[in-house]
Amino acid sequence: MINLHGYGPSILEGTLLTIAVSLAALALAMLLGIAGALGKLSGSLSMRIAAQTYTTIIRGIPDLVLMLLVFFGGQVLINQLAPLVGYEDYIDINPFIAGVSTIGFIFGAYMTETFRGAILAVPRGQIEAAYAYGMRRGQMFRRILMPQMIRHAIPGFGNNWLVLVKTTALVSIIGLDDMVRKASLAAGATRLPFTFYLVVAFNYLIITSISVYLLRWLETRYSAGVIKA
Repeated sequence: MINLHGYGPSILEGTLLTIAVSLAALALAMLLGIAGALGKLSGSLSMRIAAQTYTTIIRGIPDLVLMLLVFFGGQVLINQLAPLVGYEDYIDINPFIAGVSTIGFIFGAYMTETFRGAILAVPRGQIEAAYAYGMRRGQMFRRILMPQMIRHAIPGFGNNWLVLVKTTALVSIIGLDDMVRKASLAAGATRLPFTFYLVVAFNYLIITSISVYLLRWLETRYSAGVIKA
């Protein structure tokens, strides 16, 4: 048993916050990913350009730089604009919101490509058949496109989720008390960095291992009845 010198509850609290950041960022990334994929496949030129610009910019800038830009640069920008609308008090950006927003925007770009590929993998004939049967666009999306899109998207979605979880370690640099920051504070107080960072590594391994199991279950569920070549 590893002796955490009384910092066990603190590390657990940070772990729960890490999971909360991961899930919130995933929800935002999925919304942006679906919107981006539909934008890239849209018949509108402006929507295709907007979606392409979004994915190009986000995927071309390092995650750490984006985190610092959103938290520090965004805070400066907001406080410069606030007086223009009559708000004179200083505005602090919540680190949780900044972290979730940044990670969500980053992985929304990757989810865009995942969902776009998944949509393109659905046979076009099935979509045309749905319209021929009189289905509306919403019905076609729910009954035909979405179930098959999910099956094709799961492998890429799973990879993005696992990387997203590990990317949450970056929120410690903006002052959010996730498990990396908690471990850093504990390591500084006890001078046992290896012990506490080893615990953090083990916690991340547990989260990702459980995720892999759930993703395999999800893939099996959505592959039921599918004949593999």
